[in-house]
Amino acid sequence: MPVLYLTEAEVARVLTMDLALETTAAAFRKMALEEAVNPPRQRVQTDHAVLHVLPAAAKTLGALGYKAYTTTKQGAKFHVTLFDPKEGGITAILEADLLGQFRTGAASGVATKKLARANASTLGVFGTGKQARTQLLAVCKVRPINTAFVYGRDAERRKAFAQQMASETGVEVIPVEKPEEAAKCDIVCTATNAREPVLLGEWVSPGQHLNVIGSNFLGKTETDVEVFRRTQVVSVDSKEQAKLEAGDFVEPIKTGVLQWTDVFEFAPLLVGRYPGRETPDDVTMFKSLGLGVEDIALAVKVVELAKQQGLGREILS
Repeated sequence: MPVLYLTEAEVARVLTMDLALETTAAAFRKMALEEAVNPPRQRVQTDHAVLHVLPAAAKTLGALGYKAYTTTKQGAKFHVTLFDPKEGGITAILEADLLGQFRTGAASGVATKKLARANASTLGVFGTGKQARTQLLAVCKVRPINTAFVYGRDAERRKAFAQQMASETGVEVIPVEKPEEAAKCDIVCTATNAREPVLLGEWVSPGQHLNVIGSNFLGKTETDVEVFRRTQVVSVDSKEQAKLEAGDFVEPIKTGVLQWTDVFEFAPLLVGRYPGRETPDDVTMFKSLGLGVEDIALAVKVVELAKQQGLGREILS
């Protein structure tokens, strides 16, 4: 069976945030309907590299596969491998750095569309990297954002990031010197590599929606305990995975501020099994860890579009 190989550049030619929002929402709905299987991320390592694997299947999306990536001191390398859901052979291999960025942004976009106030118009972003970019792109697609405030530790980077994102979105993007300036918005996204809190509860105000996406290790957190004291709705893409990876939850659980019974799986919340936001003053949170089902759902559509445009090259399995 021939296998289609797509490079990062070829993926970029067909990948859009609209497509990522569509496929990510579909993946969550399939999880809610129990038509998808998404076990937690697995990790193994040598002295020099860590291999991370996210397998998933969604039969009614025609999706079966996994994302695998390695992290070293030199950086990270990402691939998605897709299989024929009936015959089992490999059908495609995609370079998947950009794909992962877009599905992570899209997950926050889907959550924002469900949980944020409909009239939310200001966005605060913590971080100036690749993941921060797609957070901003996604949120601007689902809410009428007119101004975004960006905080990062490096003044030159945040200035350059703000200029880039203003050009990409058509939204006024303002670099700010103090983190609390980014925290005083209708919607706040944290997309950092921080090991200690960057978003403090004393800055959280009624009616906000928070997308917390930076940490997927128990030893890292972007939020302090006070954030959870002020949050009425805490949702997560996978509670099972959160128990293994959500560093943001460790201290709130340990101190009794948060109970696992208070944490909602986002997929059933999306389809209305849980209430979500109930008043304009509720503070809502979406904790994103990143799911393999999001990757393969998006990869399937990327492959379809790439084939239509004659992109990629076939290799023998």
